Amino acid sequence: MLYGLRHLHTGWHVDQAIPKEEERVVVIRFGQDGDTACMQTDEVLASVAEKLKNFAVIYLVDISKVADFNVIYELYDASTLMFFYRNKHIMVDFGTGNNNKIDWVLNDKQEFIDIVETAYSGARKGWGLVISHKDYSTKYRY
Repeated sequence: MLYGLRHLHTGWHVDQAIPKEEERVVVIRFGQDGDTACMQTDEVLASVAEKLKNFAVIYLVDISKVADFNVIYELYDASTLMFFYRNKHIMVDFGTGNNNKIDWVLNDKQEFIDIVETAYSGARKGWGLVISHKDYSTKYRY
């Protein structure tokens, strides 16, 4: 476990963590802890957790140990980030066609901070879908 990031070890813990937060965005990284993509994502998450502590809380869930959400959230990728606010799933339009989650490795700390700030800002306004500050469609990734 990385310093500053808490693991949720059961489906019950996940179900309790999401509605517990009233004022901050809940960011959950679903993935397999030993996977390289997950470890890269976790490093970014750990490095920005302190900066985001006032408006986001970050949890880690190992999908090989907690499989309760694999089908519901379509957790098939090595690393998946999802956002929740006041017990509501916050979708973010990245231009990729999948608004439910981030299913690629984010290596840029500031980019992740910007995404969380966007999700938080939209969620506080009551929006269930927010538009990302950057288009991540394949034509812009290269």
